[in-house]
Amino acid sequence: MELVAGCYEQVLFGFAVRPEPAAGGDHEQKWTPVADFTHHAHTASLSAVAVNSRFVVTGSKDETIHIYDMKKKVDHGALVHHNGTITCLKFYGNRHLISGAEDGVICVWDAKKWECLKSIKAHKGHVTFLSIHPSGKLALSVGTDKTLRTWNLVEGRSAFIKNIKQNAHIVEWSPRGEKYVVVMLNKIDIYQLDTASVSGTITNEKRISSVMFLSESVLAVAGDEEVVRFFDCDSLMCLCEFKAHDNRIKDMFSFEIPEHHVIVTASSDGFVKMWKLKQNKKVPPSLLCEVKTNARLTCLGVWLDRVTDTKESLPPAAEPSPVSKEESKIKKEAGNIVQEEERQSKANTKKCGLTDDSNKPTKGNTLVSTKKRKVVEMLEKKKKKKKI
Repeated sequence: MELVAGCYEQVLFGFAVRPEPAAGGDHEQKWTPVADFTHHAHTASLSAVAVNSRFVVTGSKDETIHIYDMKKKVDHGALVHHNGTITCLKFYGNRHLISGAEDGVICVWDAKKWECLKSIKAHKGHVTFLSIHPSGKLALSVGTDKTLRTWNLVEGRSAFIKNIKQNAHIVEWSPRGEKYVVVMLNKIDIYQLDTASVSGTITNEKRISSVMFLSESVLAVAGDEEVVRFFDCDSLMCLCEFKAHDNRIKDMFSFEIPEHHVIVTASSDGFVKMWKLKQNKKVPPSLLCEVKTNARLTCLGVWLDRVTDTKESLPPAAEPSPVSKEESKIKKEAGNIVQEEERQSKANTKKCGLTDDSNKPTKGNTLVSTKKRKVVEMLEKKKKKKKI
């Protein structure tokens, strides 16, 4: 496995982690992280990272998405569609990548051909976060326009829009997709899918930077402090808390391998740490290993060298709208749901083609080499200077 972490210093770090057999009377395996690579592809700080079984992709304030081939350990090029900081990147299986940025646009990418299949003007402000339902049929996004938006990924259209009181900066589905959380500053609203209404609110002491479901009912929460807390989503009680770092925690990631449920944390203190979760979430996890990067970390991922991913791709566009069940569940809440913007859907009347490979990519949507991208950027800067 490989820990990958991005930082303000424009670098992506890769650390190979290998468990060593327990020595003598030790019951625990020793885990040793070894520096594997540093990737200097971006010209500004890294803001997002995502992994699938083959690639690591990174987003940056330089408005590009870079692709790194983990099997060959080479730069695979860049995607240059967005006009703003890349704020979120999410893979669904091995076939699709979804990106969001400060230009308010969400893009769906073919992760084999690296073509932009769909570009949606999603929010009037920035897209701050997005999350894909475990079924691959729905996605949620939040932005700086104080809205929570639901997307029908089968048809590539907006399902509906809900006004929220504040700008949210994180949204996350639970593992089974039966609930989702929306984070605003230090508060977490928990929504139930069957009622589409808030079933409870968790308040953290400081602003929240990362949340992660450890199970359908347990949520890990980290933010502008050294502590990680585990909350029960039903009782809203804090199950446990533990000091993970000496500075604020920027990102978390969790994964399961045989005999281990692991949580990884990255902090502004430069450390990436791996923790082994206990069966009883009221008991703090134990530290497996740590590595110091000497950088101000911003984002985190874990690449697992697996043969294949069970979620191969988003559902085909030809399927007879199987999302209606999920859509209708969320639509039950009368409250602040705004009518779907018909004009927006009419402007995008073409059927989604999210999985339609015949879609010809428009200019600027395709993969470009790093050298070519830098030449393009220089030409654009010269044009801007002439205009001035």
